[in-house]
Amino acid sequence: MTIKLKTFLYALLLTFLFGIGGGIVTYVGMPRYEAAAHPALTPPSWLFPVVWSILYFLMAYAAAVIYDSGSKATARALFVFMVQLTMNFWWCVLFFGFGLYLFSFIWLLLLWIAVLVMIVLFYRINKWAGLSQIPYLVWLTFAAYLNLGVFLLNR
Repeated sequence: MTIKLKTFLYALLLTFLFGIGGGIVTYVGMPRYEAAAHPALTPPSWLFPVVWSILYFLMAYAAAVIYDSGSKATARALFVFMVQLTMNFWWCVLFFGFGLYLFSFIWLLLLWIAVLVMIVLFYRINKWAGLSQIPYLVWLTFAAYLNLGVFLLNR
């Protein structure tokens, strides 16, 4: 599982650019979110950027592993990686930017599927790269619970 530092830094930059974009949209929409009713088990707001930073780091490292793997399946796996990154950003726009809680929940379910596909594709190339994305899928499952809860409590 050797990767080039340059590959990792590019993957980190790309991944965190999407994360920062989503973070900006989230920050702008935070007053509406904080004013909304939340389901039980909602963590404090400060925890979200901590968790997302860890997840984005893991995504970037796994993507770099896949990129440097030399596998014939790299292009497809990285395409799905980019699709899920883009979907993740747009979830922030839908949920925090527009407050479209039901639509963002449906979008999140589609994102969950995209991440599952990414995990399978990554795993076929490099087991560690695939397994390292399981925390992301778990977090998205928890986010779906929170998203649905916000929708149900604020309709």
